[in-house]
Amino acid sequence: MNAEWTQAFDDATRNALVELKGMIVARYPDASLEVSHGEDPEGVYLKATVDVEDVDEVLDVVLDKLSAVQVEQGLPIYVIPLQPVERVLRDLRSPRRRSRPHIDWVARTA
Repeated sequence: MNAEWTQAFDDATRNALVELKGMIVARYPDASLEVSHGEDPEGVYLKATVDVEDVDEVLDVVLDKLSAVQVEQGLPIYVIPLQPVERVLRDLRSPRRRSRPHIDWVARTA
């Protein structure tokens, strides 16, 4: 978070961002974090780029705190979990396993 953004936030928003970032980095030390302004909905977006298969895992780490920030404190802060571009490209290149339903055909004679 750059100094210009930090100065634009009130203390409650700044503190919430620091806490959310700390929670993510504690679980994912290699996470890349970026704070930006968002318009749909209007608010502060904390983008967390983490190399995990399921980005919902990142939300699981901060969900309770994020809920408290949004509902109890009324702060428009949103966490957007993302995968690194390299991982997405690697996943797109790898062949996908397709599961086919197994159907047992039984010959019937009448």
